[in-house]
Amino acid sequence: MRPRTTLLVAVAALGLSACSSLGGGEVFNGQYYAATPVRSVTVGNAAMAVTPPRTWNEQRRQLLADMPWIESWTLNGPLLDDLTFVTALPDRRALVRQQPSDNRQVPVFRSNMTAPEITSMLETMFRVRAGAVDFSTLSLKPRPLMGHPGFQWDFEHLDSDELRRKGRAVGAVINGRLYVIMLDAARMHYYPETIRDFEAIVASARLRARR
Repeated sequence: MRPRTTLLVAVAALGLSACSSLGGGEVFNGQYYAATPVRSVTVGNAAMAVTPPRTWNEQRRQLLADMPWIESWTLNGPLLDDLTFVTALPDRRALVRQQPSDNRQVPVFRSNMTAPEITSMLETMFRVRAGAVDFSTLSLKPRPLMGHPGFQWDFEHLDSDELRRKGRAVGAVINGRLYVIMLDAARMHYYPETIRDFEAIVASARLRARR
């Protein structure tokens, strides 16, 4: 059975083994560390700032040095809950590392994409890189992000590890760049445990000037 790959693991092309629920402060295979105190912190390429309601585990930045607009946090390990930030993804860039020779491609972001097109791109990422064998959109509706018109996307998926997961993404295209905050967690226990944090983080999100 192939282990599941979260978005940030897909981006970093890293293999993760299953891990138990460890909580804040623990390190998962040397890739995450407790670095998100309960105060405003910048995420990704620092184009967004958020205030988490408690300490999360942040992925070490050197793993994604060439993709600065992607950042991932977890509470209990990336196989159980994964909070992903996409901050100012440029036009014609992809969410994952891929080669032209790859048989299955994740579409690149286009600045004129609609909400359904963006969520279709995210779904393809889950199917191609995260091993989703069954994927369902639960709802897609308008919702602002950082004061700009955007969308809320709720979804569920079953992966090759036979664990059903549930997620929510809130996103917007701002000044031609894509911003997304997305929670993806095991449907039983871990999604209910983390959705309140997700909502608090989305409500706290602030746009920052890009340098």
